[in-house]
Amino acid sequence: MIVFPAVDIKDGKCVRLRQGLADQVTVFGDDPAAMARHWAAQGARYLHVVDLDGAFSGQPRNFELIREICAALDIPVQLGGGIRDLDTARAYVRAGVERLIIGTMALEDPALFGELCAALPGRVGVSLDAVDGRLKTKGWVQDAGLDVFDVLPRLREQGAAFIIYTDISRDGMQTGVNTAALERLCRAAGLPVIAAGGVHTLDDIKALHPLAAKGLEGAITGRAIYTGTLDLAEAQAWIAAQGGTS
Repeated sequence: MIVFPAVDIKDGKCVRLRQGLADQVTVFGDDPAAMARHWAAQGARYLHVVDLDGAFSGQPRNFELIREICAALDIPVQLGGGIRDLDTARAYVRAGVERLIIGTMALEDPALFGELCAALPGRVGVSLDAVDGRLKTKGWVQDAGLDVFDVLPRLREQGAAFIIYTDISRDGMQTGVNTAALERLCRAAGLPVIAAGGVHTLDDIKALHPLAAKGLEGAITGRAIYTGTLDLAEAQAWIAAQGGTS
């Protein structure tokens, strides 16, 4: 089970949003690359980066900054936000991004998503962002008119490498994880699942850990590690003590 520190970028700064709302922003640093190096120095095995400006605009807005982050780290980076065409996806891979996270394109342009998976096999995951199981797109501001479980068979068939499931109602709220929903998703997905939204303390990591045997690859954590309610090194040590990886 991997703990993925999140570096969310907005207006060139490292931020966290509450429930994905652009006007509910907390700035945690003016230098996202320095923050990325900090989490790597704390022992992170994988970094989760989101171009929030790209997610809201539909175009990559922090490309050079993301290239800088990849060049500065010895650990892999997965990236989401504003990747809505093949050229952008390929450019990010050339810039050093290991895995791409697709949201809007996967739901609104299945044919293009299939092309992307075929062009970059094993490197394309899907972000399923939902409120009460209903999917949202375009930076969580539009309803996709679909349920999470409606789209899983197609995504799996098209070659998605993993799923990130965000419970939007819990994102940035530090209210705990929805383990029941995640267990159901792990059983249905047939793909590795990464949990996002709600991780607050080590107890949340402990609650998620049994799902690793059912397909949970890990959990993304943001506000909790920035405010100190979750200690990244402590979480990694606890997972390692269970016989897993951190």
